[in-house]
Amino acid sequence: MMALISVAAWAEEASKYNLQTPQTVVAQEIFDLHILIMWVCVAIFVVVFGVMFYAIWKHRKAAGHQAAHFHENTKIEIIWTIIPFAILIAMAIPSTKGILSMRDTENPDMTVKVTGYQWKWEYDYPADGVKFLSMLSTPRAQIENKEAKDEHYLLEVDHPLVVPVGKKVRVLITANDVIHSWSVPAFGIKQDAIPGYIKDAWFRAERPGTFRGQCSELCGKDHGFMPVVVEVKSQEDYDKWMAAQKAKLAAVTMDPNKTYSLDELKAHGEKVYMTHCAACHQPTGAGMPPTFPALTGSPVATGPKAAHIDIVMNGGKKNPAMPAWAKQLNDVDLASVITFERNALGNHTGDMVQPAEIKALRK
Repeated sequence: MMALISVAAWAEEASKYNLQTPQTVVAQEIFDLHILIMWVCVAIFVVVFGVMFYAIWKHRKAAGHQAAHFHENTKIEIIWTIIPFAILIAMAIPSTKGILSMRDTENPDMTVKVTGYQWKWEYDYPADGVKFLSMLSTPRAQIENKEAKDEHYLLEVDHPLVVPVGKKVRVLITANDVIHSWSVPAFGIKQDAIPGYIKDAWFRAERPGTFRGQCSELCGKDHGFMPVVVEVKSQEDYDKWMAAQKAKLAAVTMDPNKTYSLDELKAHGEKVYMTHCAACHQPTGAGMPPTFPALTGSPVATGPKAAHIDIVMNGGKKNPAMPAWAKQLNDVDLASVITFERNALGNHTGDMVQPAEIKALRK
């Protein structure tokens, strides 16, 4: 038992200076190839520099050696061409095997669609009808150095991707605005998310746990605030989680054809605001000027309703940090959150936006 603990401790310590400990077959192949090529490079370094230093020492002028005068040596040229060629071929074989393994997305046990937005991920389980956004949950006080940072600083989210252990998960990866990159080093995945294209990758986690990564493509000023977190659960726990997600979805589903009261819209709008808007505009509506303006008393939230609807649906024309929520939220969510912003957070316009108004503007 102590030996196993020692090995685990050594692996954890080694991962600080090497690749993360592999958790999938593909990640293990990448790790093994990395180690193999590293030792090949070490061997080449030792041989080349050993011969060079030997030649410098053995044939130094102080030892009375006279330099040979020749312009070419066919035998040596053939040798130093064949040896590197053989080394490259030997390295290409496991490299090709690893690439083929990475691209083998056939016959998955489940499929998840991943969409990148500035600066969050959307996870969609098409077979189950479950979809949610995953955003950074590191407290703002830690980011602003007002509180001590914990070990998962900038690597924690409100809603992680959840998958069952031992299942082949196919991941369809795309983006909605700019190029992102969905990366989980422990799974051996790093796939660019490109608007207008769908790339795929796969993984099969071999043990339960929480595994972290980040967007590894420079996608904007808050690029460093876009982590990836994957929770791997047992099949039983995953089934319970999925059942809870479906129940939660059913509880919040609202009829897009219904006319709602102000209180109903505000109640639902508060949930949407806290999930999608509070990270930038703050739970109190105070914002983080100048990039994220305050909503309390703002000319948008207290001005003409049409202008407010336009900026929420289509994004900020002067401020590109404001996303186009029409692509991410349904009619009820949009109507509710706009109504909430106009009648909460210190604002009291008294007007409402109904789902039918949003639906009409989509045409």
